Amino acid sequence: MTGRALADHGRLLEVLELEGELLASSARGADPETVIKYAPGMTLGETVRHVGSVYRMVVSWLRSGGGVPTVWQRAPAAGQSTEDYLRVGLRGLLAELSAHDPAEGCPTWWPLDQTYGFWYRRMAHESTVHRIDVQQAAAAMLVGGVAEDIAFDGIDEILSLWFTHRLEVLGVTNSWTGDVAVVAGRRRWIARIAATGTASWQALPDEPADATITSDPTGMYLWLWGRRPIPTATPDGDRAGVAQLWHLLRLATH
Repeated sequence: MTGRALADHGRLLEVLELEGELLASSARGADPETVIKYAPGMTLGETVRHVGSVYRMVVSWLRSGGGVPTVWQRAPAAGQSTEDYLRVGLRGLLAELSAHDPAEGCPTWWPLDQTYGFWYRRMAHESTVHRIDVQQAAAAMLVGGVAEDIAFDGIDEILSLWFTHRLEVLGVTNSWTGDVAVVAGRRRWIARIAATGTASWQALPDEPADATITSDPTGMYLWLWGRRPIPTATPDGDRAGVAQLWHLLRLATH
């Protein structure tokens, strides 16, 4: 894994702005206590607050240039709505990122990518996934999908950053070993599960695997993030491998 985004960084910055605004507007008028279906323990209002807090944490980290920050505004000010809290944080993050070239070095939590480009990508997908959470909770349906190029980039990110790096950090061991092919439209990845850890890479069309999971690009993006139930993607081969991939991703992303 190179850590390189599949989508252009300028495109990812546009997605961050669009998805952040959609997240805020989708929460307006909705009951903040509405439960987020696929994020146990989270409510609609807490999700909006969480994203606004993450935006501020990233800005604080980038401006300090040091270790992970411990102090930033974690909740709305007195009299400030959670939607306005998110929007102010979004504007600050966009200003900070757009002032730096994506290739410029900065602190991140992934050793393979210590550049501003990491945050362009990470925050675009953070905003997209939680926008979907809020829209599903507020309207009991998926109001807006995910563009194909962003879905492909998000699939690559979750497999390289979360399935590979995050599980290594957590020290997770595996009961099933083998290769699972992740097929989304015209693209294919291999997710390798072994007793010693996990790995992933973009695969050739005929590269063999013990199991395969298939969906359209948006469907696979949401499936990998746990925003669709496990039966909504099509399995083939050793289904224990598909189930292990699903459960490992739930550990990595929660």
